Amino acid sequence: MADDRPDQSSEFSGIQAFIWPVHRYELKKLLPMLLIFFLISFDYNVLRTLKDTLVVTAKSSGAEVIPFIKVWVMFPGAILLTYLFTRLTNRFSRETVIYSILGLFLTYFFLFTYFLYPIRDQLHADGLANYLETVMPSGFKGFISMIRYWSFTSFYVMSELWSNIILFLLFWGFANQVTRIGEAKRFYGLFGIGANLSGVAAGGASMYLCVQEFNPSLPFGSDAWEQSMMMLVGLVLLSGLAAIALFRWMNVSVLTDPRYYDPKDALGEGKVKGRMSMRENFSYLLKSDYLISLALIVISYNLVINLVEVVWKHEVRELYPNPKDYNFYMNQVTAIIGVIATLTSLFVAGNSIRKFGWTFTALLTPIILLVTSVGFFGFFFFKEELSWYTSTMLGATPLAIAVFFGSAQNVMSRAAKYTVYDATQQMAYVPLDPVSKTKGKAAIDGVCSRLGKSGGSVIHQSLLLTFTTITASAPYVAGFLFASILIWTMATFYLGKRFNLLSREGDASESTTVISKA
Repeated sequence: MADDRPDQSSEFSGIQAFIWPVHRYELKKLLPMLLIFFLISFDYNVLRTLKDTLVVTAKSSGAEVIPFIKVWVMFPGAILLTYLFTRLTNRFSRETVIYSILGLFLTYFFLFTYFLYPIRDQLHADGLANYLETVMPSGFKGFISMIRYWSFTSFYVMSELWSNIILFLLFWGFANQVTRIGEAKRFYGLFGIGANLSGVAAGGASMYLCVQEFNPSLPFGSDAWEQSMMMLVGLVLLSGLAAIALFRWMNVSVLTDPRYYDPKDALGEGKVKGRMSMRENFSYLLKSDYLISLALIVISYNLVINLVEVVWKHEVRELYPNPKDYNFYMNQVTAIIGVIATLTSLFVAGNSIRKFGWTFTALLTPIILLVTSVGFFGFFFFKEELSWYTSTMLGATPLAIAVFFGSAQNVMSRAAKYTVYDATQQMAYVPLDPVSKTKGKAAIDGVCSRLGKSGGSVIHQSLLLTFTTITASAPYVAGFLFASILIWTMATFYLGKRFNLLSREGDASESTTVISKA
């Protein structure tokens, strides 16, 4: 996009150039986007721990249920909602699409929490699940739990899709449409601050509510855990409504100002020229080496995260079988992630992009995941051999130490994801023309990210059917994980070369470079 205003970090000096390379007039655009990102990410962090708590700690359930949900329900759900997104985009403006899909999610969470959850015992398919237990092998334990607790499964799916649909398709799609290349190099690292502070806020709020005793004066909830969950979802609803209000304010008061947004560089009023379809989106993606490389990065990241998290959550569930305890611990991890990721956003992400370039910054995430995964799986495999040392020298059980190492891995990888990974991934869309952004992003963020998670779940599911338990299948999980990191690294090197070329061309012509076939 054309941009005749100064936007390079070299125009800033001192501490401002290092931490806050933003012109004063740009605050009207940056601050509401930061706040929207904070609110959406707050909901994501609250929902992320709630969904795991519901399905993992349910009676006769466990972490084994997660791969089955992601294969049999999550992936079809991602395709369905991405299809809905494309249909709405064909017919309505970007603003209307945002309100419609956000409203759909918030309505579901309201109905589940205040109407379905209180009568969950009457709704769950215990009869069918009990029958399946008599005719199916023990490796199908997760599949049976998915069916038994079908309402929990639906909550898990909608909560998980919040990141794919609301955070990536809606927010980042919106940001990529209205942000110039020069702004993206400075703003996208700062966007991580909103997400990371939301992790601290979500973790703190969840921990506070989880330790509250049952309050009989409240008009909802039959026990302390149910009351805590309902209040947490209430915060999710309020944050979602506030995000909608901010989107509206930006469309009315910010994007009408040519200093911040030039409609000539966008897709008319937010619609795509020509009709979009899922088939057309993937056909468009497969014609571009650039978009294929980006898709491989997204698939690999989600595959790696899913592979290691199922093993870690299995260990956490063994240590904290009670829903309140499990949720409290997971929110402690969320809060720590937020603190570390906030510091990373301030001092590493933006500065790394500006000083060392896109490729170096994009490689930080796979390197961190490689190192931390080696540590986690190394201790996981040898925890029995090290049990004497852990009990006598550290005063902890082998299970507790395994959970600690897994938590450290989760903290480091998530902190990297919310800062350098998200910033570099979304920056990769900026040099593309509006059609490439919309169609490529719909295919990559809407389906390819879910394909990575579902691929990890297929691996877990196949191994569970073969080896019955997560512990027995862990060595093979580690093998798939390290192979995925290798593919991720290779795709990053290739995409970095293309991104730098397109960025130079975009800067030279002062316009967004159009790619139809990289």
